[in-house]
Amino acid sequence: MSEQTTTDPALAGASQQAERPSAFRRVMGGSVGRNLGLVIALVVLFIIGTITAGDRFADVNNFLTILRLASIIGVISIGMTFVITAGGIDLSVGSVMGLASVVASLTAVQAAATQSSWLLMVVVALAVGAAAGLVNGIVIAYGKVVAFMATLAMLVGARGLAELISGRRTQIVTNRDFLAFTRSDFLGVPILIWIFALVAVAGWFLLNRTTFGRRTVAIGGNAEASRLAGIKVKRHLLSIYLLAGVTSGIAAIMMLGRTTAGTSTHGTLYELDAIAAVVVGGTLLVGGRGTIVGTVLGVLIFSTLTNVFTQNNLDTSVQAVTKGVIIVIAVLLQQRFATRGAAARKS
Repeated sequence: MSEQTTTDPALAGASQQAERPSAFRRVMGGSVGRNLGLVIALVVLFIIGTITAGDRFADVNNFLTILRLASIIGVISIGMTFVITAGGIDLSVGSVMGLASVVASLTAVQAAATQSSWLLMVVVALAVGAAAGLVNGIVIAYGKVVAFMATLAMLVGARGLAELISGRRTQIVTNRDFLAFTRSDFLGVPILIWIFALVAVAGWFLLNRTTFGRRTVAIGGNAEASRLAGIKVKRHLLSIYLLAGVTSGIAAIMMLGRTTAGTSTHGTLYELDAIAAVVVGGTLLVGGRGTIVGTVLGVLIFSTLTNVFTQNNLDTSVQAVTKGVIIVIAVLLQQRFATRGAAARKS
């Protein structure tokens, strides 16, 4: 004789209602909650800076300085967001930026730009970045080399090539039209900040409102399932690394404008700063979830933190330790949320 159990529909409904999280918890557990936490952290840093440094920190010009310093690494971080969202990594973005700055500031290139248009320097920098990204994409997608090793090789190779081309000398930018544009203001805001804003908006639209972005997230979540669903995974990965190379080229243009010089040392360790900003911003390091808004906030947090330390004349070693602690906390929180999400899906 088999046992039968009866369930009161009212009790079952009450149980399901109790297990279902409230609308507020669902919202706060998603991207809104993560971004709100980053905004709160940024506000706290501003409060600390105002208390410890006073008017020097709270000055409008200092805020513009923070944004200006964040703009170059911010552009690189936008490209890195796509790479990490797709489950990859790019360690070469800083070296590629240095190589692009060297090639674009060559005497021959500047002479040709003077005779034609300063935009030639922009095209050259973008072409160098795109070429490096294309090589990365081909080696990773079609050569099936692990992204870490492929981009590590590009990191070393691009930096070495930049040194050979420049002879390890700093190349001064003399094109007045190029400098006039890159060092100009629009509505009282430096053009470098506007470039960062435009790249961020374009990146947000591409990731959140296009098929390209949806495919990027899908590949990061499960590349094999994406392939079976009809997505051309190899071609898409190639496009993503090409995009990362282009953003490195844009960053090289911005660096040339800010420093008025091209050198092989430009972009040293920028890849680590970009990865840190992306991860702190909420993009999963294992892929499958990306956020441009979070990346922008992550970049601003690190830039503001550096400014607070500088305003208070604190040692750079303390800055490095603090950044390391922030990165570790961000990764631990990611692991916790990922584990909780997996458990929720199983239940």
